[in-house]
Amino acid sequence: MSHHPAAADLLQRFSQEGVRDVECLFPDVSGYPRGKLMPAASFARGQELRMAQAIPMQCVTGAYSYDPIFPDEDPDVRLVPDLATLRRSPWASVPRYLAVHDCVELNGELCAFAPRSVLKQVLARYAAQGLSPVVAPEIEFYLTEACTDPTQALRPPTGRAGQVEVGQSAFSMNLLNALAPFWDEFQAALDTLGIAADTWIHEVGCSQYEINLLHGDALQVADQAFLFKYAAKEIALHHGMNAVFMAKPIAGEAGSSMHLHQSVVDAQGHNIFSDEAGQATPAFAHYIGGLQTYLPDLVLVFAPFVNSYRRYVSGSQAPINLQWGEDNRTAGLRVPCSAPEARRVENRLAGADANPYLAIAASLASGLAGMQERLAPTAPLVGDGYQQAHELPQTFMSAHERLRHSANAPRLLGTDFVRAYLAVKQLEHDHYQAEISAWERRYLVAQA
Repeated sequence: MSHHPAAADLLQRFSQEGVRDVECLFPDVSGYPRGKLMPAASFARGQELRMAQAIPMQCVTGAYSYDPIFPDEDPDVRLVPDLATLRRSPWASVPRYLAVHDCVELNGELCAFAPRSVLKQVLARYAAQGLSPVVAPEIEFYLTEACTDPTQALRPPTGRAGQVEVGQSAFSMNLLNALAPFWDEFQAALDTLGIAADTWIHEVGCSQYEINLLHGDALQVADQAFLFKYAAKEIALHHGMNAVFMAKPIAGEAGSSMHLHQSVVDAQGHNIFSDEAGQATPAFAHYIGGLQTYLPDLVLVFAPFVNSYRRYVSGSQAPINLQWGEDNRTAGLRVPCSAPEARRVENRLAGADANPYLAIAASLASGLAGMQERLAPTAPLVGDGYQQAHELPQTFMSAHERLRHSANAPRLLGTDFVRAYLAVKQLEHDHYQAEISAWERRYLVAQA
């Protein structure tokens, strides 16, 4: 039996286009694409696909946690495609499609460990109130020379006429053009994937770029951000480069963020953050109050790796607290100048290394809780947010401790998910601690 009505149409489309297989993808805990390659005809017929439940919670090192939250039996989940995400694969040498999948337990429930499930469960809370969040991410990343030796610093790629970029050249058009073959292929790939990019800029860092995605449905936007990162890495490799989404890939250069603009609309499509007179509503204040109240416990979601904490530096456009202000980039929460229908808050906490599904889920869950509990925000910040206290965790382990002791995180993101996430992150940190750095050898060999 077919699992979806379009089976005959899909079979016909695949055979006409000579499609050999379909990438059945899902984002793991780090937002990295994992999955299986399936013959196109099998996919079209709705053949069941299974995967070990533990895979969504794989560490970046490839290890798995033995926390009891993960069953000893290592059971399967089903991979169920979201056919709205079915697209041509831009990087395949033989015609191929891809689709983003949900991880579904054999009893039909969404797998609690899968990041797409976490976001879907938050969105269900909005839907129950007759509301829909609207999200627009801004994603920064670096293009570097191929990283063949991880002990060496990353270097900018060689552009036209053999030159390597030096210095700070924000918004340079010349340098945006320097790697034109990459950009041409990347933009074509985004078109193929249906990713709605808005503006592209050269950012502050050497060979650092920022792409703004158009605002839209939160799940669709998360899927687009996920596929955006996948595409950037694939196309960069075609051109002998790496697309790097680390929060702080190069010492002394700007960090890379993923700012999240968010608003909420009602069933009629009206932005509930503005009233009929165009003024900010109590819901808007409560939403910001929710972000200020709950985000500090969830920093490990927005800054998921040891490297992430190198980005939070005073005066660096990365936040050190969750003050909010009108059009103020020194605040963790910025309210851009806009027309009333576009009233929104920009959460500046997430690094480019954050999992888009989890970062969006954490932000939206916090804002919704703020509205439901009518939480009051602080007075808006006027002036320099870096003159205020550094209220956010400054290290990976302090963020881990904050999440571990949080009474609210399980309610916002799911008890099982939070426990599993903490276990994975502890394992990654233990692995990091086993490696001795150049700094330690440079100073401690002689002086310790």
